Amino acid sequence: MTPAEIFNIANPVALVAWLALIIARFVPSLRRWVDPAAGYVVPALFAVVYIWLLGPGALDVLKNGSFNSLAGVGALFAQPRALLGGWIHYLAFDLFVGGWIAREGSALKASAFILTPILLLTFLFGPAGYLVFVLVRFAVRRNVQ
Repeated sequence: MTPAEIFNIANPVALVAWLALIIARFVPSLRRWVDPAAGYVVPALFAVVYIWLLGPGALDVLKNGSFNSLAGVGALFAQPRALLGGWIHYLAFDLFVGGWIAREGSALKASAFILTPILLLTFLFGPAGYLVFVLVRFAVRRNVQ
């Protein structure tokens, strides 16, 4: 399979998982299945793809670039397998964080109308969505005590 073909499969899988997380905020009976599937299983599958992409050739990838400079990282990602690996890395970790936000938000009994924009923000801009949720979580916990 080419990197482009894997990309064309991974993106819709991630999108469906994100949509399921959001829909499950509005349909609590779905959470029992959706939250572990979208928050653990799909990121784990992405991790397998990531390891398959980079594992055998990881040292070869490092020969063409490095983590020591922005130019070195750019050189790493100039290779299609490494670029796809980086993208899969983002998909896996952002979805894992989104799953945590969904589960934690449900435990806090946060409204789906509050969690949905946070999940969308996490989907689009991972760390920003995480930060907003952490601040909301802090405020909710502070008001409860």
